[in-house]
Amino acid sequence: MSEHNVKQNPAPAVRHAEVTRDLMEGIASGRFPVGSLLPTEFELCDLYGASRHTVRVAIGELAELGLVSRRKRAGTRVEARTPPGSYRQSLTSLEDLVQFGAAHVRVVQETGELAADPALAKALGCPAGSRWLKISSFRLNGRPGVPPVGWTDVYLDPAYTEVPALARASPATLISSLVEQRYGRQIAEVHQDVGAVALPGRLAEPLRAEAGSPALRVVRRYLDPAGEVFEISDTIHPAGRFTASSRLERGRA
Repeated sequence: MSEHNVKQNPAPAVRHAEVTRDLMEGIASGRFPVGSLLPTEFELCDLYGASRHTVRVAIGELAELGLVSRRKRAGTRVEARTPPGSYRQSLTSLEDLVQFGAAHVRVVQETGELAADPALAKALGCPAGSRWLKISSFRLNGRPGVPPVGWTDVYLDPAYTEVPALARASPATLISSLVEQRYGRQIAEVHQDVGAVALPGRLAEPLRAEAGSPALRVVRRYLDPAGEVFEISDTIHPAGRFTASSRLERGRA
């Protein structure tokens, strides 16, 4: 086959989550100091090999986090090295969950094995009596004195006995990623349900919030390529500390 007939595969498109994550790391490390201006949109497009739309979405997420500010004809200025106490999460891909884990360090509080009672089974959408390995923790954003963003109970296949130790050793890595790395069980889909609840009394002290006050509950079910659930996370966020946002696009005919 002549070289004229060889077709080059196009480079994979850069996701906005990748650009956002790298810029966040650059801001946190001081590569982009507080008070300085980020490179222009065109310069960032060249730097990451990304479209202007991708760069704009990434910068928009940084602005929502309070890390940068944008002014017309004045550029994008770095305002803080870490996000403030509240956190807005844009969910469009699995990479966005990874980004959240990297920005908020996990502090494991307790682990153990249990059987789901009827109330827990209903909340998680799993069979009553099913056995799970439970890992309970809260997330911190690294700013001294700022209350935790939320409390998470993760329920895993009890066969994954090494995960609790891995979770303590790698506080910035999602537990689902640890399962994938150690046991090779890949994530194909994440199903998420979000609803308003009253803050449980047992979480009032660790989250530094009033029992019974408004809170956001996020339940995520992690499915493998066969469609089987191998992890369920149940997170409680006190009001004002977390916002789950999404972007909807009109489908193409």
